[in-house]
Amino acid sequence: MQDDALDVTGPSEIRRAGVDLNGLMTVLGKHLYSTPVVALRELVQNAHDSLLRRRLEQPGWQEAGRIEVRGDAANGIVRIIDTGAGLTQQEIHDYLATVGVGYTRGLRQAGADDEGLIGMFGLGFLSAFVLARRVTVRTTSYQQPALGHCYVSSNAEQYTVSPMPARAVGTEVVLELHPGYAHLAQESRLRDILARYCALLGEPIHIGQDPRAVNPEPPPWRPRAGVALHPLQAQRRALEFAAQFERSFEPIACMPLGAGVQSDAVGLLWVQDGATYGTSDNRNLSVFVRGMLLDDDARDLLPPWAGFIGGVIESGRLTPTASREDLQRDDIYHAVQHALSEALIDGLAGIAMQQPEAWRRILARHNEALLGASLCDERLFSLLLEHVRIPSSHGDVKAGELRSGGAVHVILDSGGGFEEMLFRAMGVPVAHGNRYAVVPFLRRWAQAKGVRLVELGTEQGNRALFRTDTLPEVELDWLQTHLGDGEQLLPAHFSPLELPVVVVPDRDAELKRRLEDDENNKRVSTAALRLARQFTARITARSPTRLYLNLDNPAVRALLAAMRADHPQAAAAARLLRSVKVILGAQGRAQDDGVASGDLNRAFGGIADAVQQMLQAR
Repeated sequence: MQDDALDVTGPSEIRRAGVDLNGLMTVLGKHLYSTPVVALRELVQNAHDSLLRRRLEQPGWQEAGRIEVRGDAANGIVRIIDTGAGLTQQEIHDYLATVGVGYTRGLRQAGADDEGLIGMFGLGFLSAFVLARRVTVRTTSYQQPALGHCYVSSNAEQYTVSPMPARAVGTEVVLELHPGYAHLAQESRLRDILARYCALLGEPIHIGQDPRAVNPEPPPWRPRAGVALHPLQAQRRALEFAAQFERSFEPIACMPLGAGVQSDAVGLLWVQDGATYGTSDNRNLSVFVRGMLLDDDARDLLPPWAGFIGGVIESGRLTPTASREDLQRDDIYHAVQHALSEALIDGLAGIAMQQPEAWRRILARHNEALLGASLCDERLFSLLLEHVRIPSSHGDVKAGELRSGGAVHVILDSGGGFEEMLFRAMGVPVAHGNRYAVVPFLRRWAQAKGVRLVELGTEQGNRALFRTDTLPEVELDWLQTHLGDGEQLLPAHFSPLELPVVVVPDRDAELKRRLEDDENNKRVSTAALRLARQFTARITARSPTRLYLNLDNPAVRALLAAMRADHPQAAAAARLLRSVKVILGAQGRAQDDGVASGDLNRAFGGIADAVQQMLQAR
């Protein structure tokens, strides 16, 4: 490896680092960084800051900066070369060899914080020893362009600094990789890593001799001097940029994030094309701090309802942790959270107004998620009020299409049952309240529209559906004996009049029964069980189902007339009606809801018996 021979021109000075590093490399390699390849990011960051430092301190230097990363797979060597400020011999001792002290941090503290400098903790160079068994640094400072220096160390604790012939101003860091990281010397691997971490850096980064930088284009939110794009061109460019970062889905439409008073974050958000359900969480947010990728899974910055959103943002004020792979949850973090939420709400409204085709795709892909999102913000609710669709007995329809007779009806049960059968007979659509966010959305929708919401299965909902009436006690007893199977029989008037009887589960009584089941006690937490029982304690012991008898139905009226006249076939007619009751009660109900196959068989048999008895009597 002649290229890496130490071309020194004087005696080497052996020194020890400015801190005891015993155990620190283990912390860096195994605990501070989630993956060792982050070390490459740290070294490129140092090269980037060196270029900015040179521009700050050498105003006459007008050349284009360059960072070059070369891989030598045959020998397991990686080189990071920059045309930045370089280092003097004293700066090598002060900044390369002293943990926790960095020149960049000093510049930022001196007032250069707005220049795009990245370094913060003075740990970046030390990360080289996570990857390398030996690190060599050849450098020439712009302050002493006639002098060159060579730093060499194998463990970061002890190092040598030797004079060497001057080279072009800048720095070359040579990593002789540990065998376990030798694959990182492949230039294709280096390109993949640095294209991800350095996509937003302003200084061009080249892999090997490739003339194309891995970061050739600025992001859409950075205006290019002298370039004005038509809105359609801008949309296309934004979608192309988003596609580079969206791991799983095609972006449908993009939304800008602009800086504000409380948040300096800028970037791009987009709606994913993959279909989602209410609780799907495909949030995908990459956060760049001063142009360097810090966290590509910062989903917690996005609002919880935004499970269909991706994005890329950058900020100079977000504070990274020591590993620079996560963010500190401080006031700036929460300000960015708020800014992202506002940008999403404004952005969705903008798409609805300006991109109708994209808006239709968004509604088709994410209807259920948007149904829940509309409950999180009044502006979202207003935006989606007339657009989201509700699952119902008539398919997915807009809330306005559920209105019937001045009311909207919703089934609270998941098993179909009497409500769906009843409304199918009436020809009235009924919403499926067991589906995600349907009930709370319809409650708000009904309030906004001044429409009555009937929640079927509740006491209030049943009162709206069935207008109860009275019968003499003796008649009730006869009907209970001939029609009942333990239900509470209630004479009533309801539609359609063609329906003679309806069996209605008492949801409150069902809840009380389930909570008092010993097996359920084992599955419900003590605190939740205590709260639930405070509610069910107010429910008196009563039949788990109610039998509503339709006094407007011709068959029921004929039965009552026969009973009052003591007609010999009244009992047979009642038995026939009872069988109809059992069959109707079985509609959409599971066996554990009280209608077993044996009950149905007996009901069918009862119909045959009643018909035969009535025919024989004639």
